[in-house]
Amino acid sequence: MSDVAIIENFVKKYAALKQEVAKVIIGQDDVVDQILISIFSGGHSLLIGVPGLAKTLMVNTIAQALGLNFKRIQFTPDLMPSDILGSEILDENRQFKFIKGPIFSNIILADEINRTPPKTQAALLEAMQERSVTVAGHQYKLDLPYFVLATQNPIEQEGTYPLPEAQLDRFMFAINLKYPSFQEEVDVVKATTTDVKMTVNALFSAQEIIDFQNVIRRMPVADNVIEYAVSMVSKTRPKENSAAEIVKEFVDWGAGPRASQNLILAAKTHAATHGKFSPDIEDVQAVATGILRHRIIKNYKAEAEGVSDENIIQSLF
Repeated sequence: MSDVAIIENFVKKYAALKQEVAKVIIGQDDVVDQILISIFSGGHSLLIGVPGLAKTLMVNTIAQALGLNFKRIQFTPDLMPSDILGSEILDENRQFKFIKGPIFSNIILADEINRTPPKTQAALLEAMQERSVTVAGHQYKLDLPYFVLATQNPIEQEGTYPLPEAQLDRFMFAINLKYPSFQEEVDVVKATTTDVKMTVNALFSAQEIIDFQNVIRRMPVADNVIEYAVSMVSKTRPKENSAAEIVKEFVDWGAGPRASQNLILAAKTHAATHGKFSPDIEDVQAVATGILRHRIIKNYKAEAEGVSDENIIQSLF
């Protein structure tokens, strides 16, 4: 199949995938879109939301619809790296045998990642970046596609270990999950308080997803679109001459080169989901908030005056 035919097929399958997820997840269209863009771009996502907003259910449903293996890891203060990576044990023949941990799956839900110490966070981040883990000097490759969705609870910050900026940068998207609207909440309550169970059909195979990821990476991008993305990112750096005025006033540190790379990758996927064969500036703007939100470090003045990440990012367009 030509790349054009593959993209046309992708548009149809993507629409069917959204319908399949909507059987279980009511509303939250933007969130589902960002998670799917992240998966088809080969990135990872950080989901920030209060308890009870169906974060686990959402990821589980998406994993089922994509036909992928799914594992959930509940992060706690006493979780050790070996609890997620696996460990070597002596078998009955007195030989060392490696027992794989829950990290060996296609989609990992790292629930409340800020609840666990940096040692365990770092073990997960090696897997995210390298798509492999090292245990007792042996390197084990992870099955592709590989996607980590970490969740963070923004309310309870007592006794937590916030992710360092360098680790936050590994996430392609930071996605804010908001409360449902009144009507959506009514529909959620109706749907979840009966004994009717929705079945989610698997629409993809692992190889199909990898093929789509490769085609999306091959999409051509005009130089002016790349320059727009890079200039948008450079405007977030307060010490650069190109910095926006709002950034000089309210931002301590701006986004790094990984933000520019992710903007273009996500814009390609966003374009592909809409049947376009090359991304334009509108595609970059559509994904900018989720990609820059966690890469901009605001100062105290911004916190005091209630200037949000969204205000700063919108001013860069």
